[in-house]
Formats: sequence, C-alpha cells, structure tokens
Amino acid sequence: MKDGRCLTVLKRLVLGAWTLELWLRRFPGRRSQTWELVGACRGSGCCCVEPTIAVGPLTWHVPALRFIFIAWQRRVNGFELQGMDRDSRSLVFRCTHYDPVGKRCDSYASRPSMCRDYPRLLLDQPWPELFGPCGHHIRARNAGSLRASIDATALSEPAKADLRKRLRLE
Repeated sequence: MKDGRCLTVLKRLVLGAWTLELWLRRFPGRRSQTWELVGACRGSGCCCVEPTIAVGPLTWHVPALRFIFIAWQRRVNGFELQGMDRDSRSLVFRCTHYDPVGKRCDSYASRPSMCRDYPRLLLDQPWPELFGPCGHHIRARNAGSLRASIDATALSEPAKADLRKRLRLE
C-alpha cells in the first residue's frame, strides 16, 4: 500500500518536527550518551515485522488518547495494531508497507520517523536491545576504559570474559 501525495506531505511535515525534536534532545553538550552504535544494517527486516511503540502513561491509561494514537498509526504510518504488552506499556503493530518476501518497504522515502532513525533512537534507553539478526551492535561509549579496568582486577579470565560480554565491551 503505497502512500499517496497528501499522506507523503503530512509525513514530511511530521518528519520535520521529529527531526527538530531529536536534534534538541541530542544537542551537543547537553549530555553524553552511554552507548554508541557500531556495525551496519544487514537488511534482515526484523525491525519492520512488528514495530513496537512504548507509550506514555497518559496514552496508555486514557482509552480515548490511546484510540487516537492507534488511529494515527493506522492512517498515517500504515501500522495495524496486533497486540499490547502490558509489562512495558507498548503497542505491537504490523506494518502494511513491509513486504516480507522481498524484505523491502514500499514507502521507504516517506517511512515513519521511528523507522528512519532505528536503531539509533534506542541509544537513549538505559539498556538498549537489538534484534538478533540485526547487523548493528550496541557498545558502551567508554568501552576502552571499562575493558582496562576489568583487565586490572583479580578476577579469573572466564569471569573477566563474561563481564566484558555482559557489559557489551566485545
């Protein structure tokens, strides 16, 4: 289901607002990020299969707001609601633009901001998780100094290796 002209224009306006908000949030000198992104996209499409959006408490608990949010996602982004994860206050969708056979988006040029900025938008989370087949990896920004500190401890080599792996230093 390709986007029409009006929907493409609306998405571009929303993209402009999103880009401004993202720039302000990541403004240089505001705060340093804990994580950095390494690697490259392999085109597995695992991020496109079930886009999941964590919503704020107000949207989660007020049915009218949740209805508006879901309607927006359906009409503008082409996301069909599949389920709700109550533990993380997330809404799980199916993207109508994603072709699982060709692993391509039929509206790539006007894709939603969350798709455009994935997985970089996860860097703001305390402990970001990526999909297994994803070619990107998350690494601690201060990995070098953490690795040196671990190597200087009296831990056994298997314990050091396990700690480096769990802290994403490898």
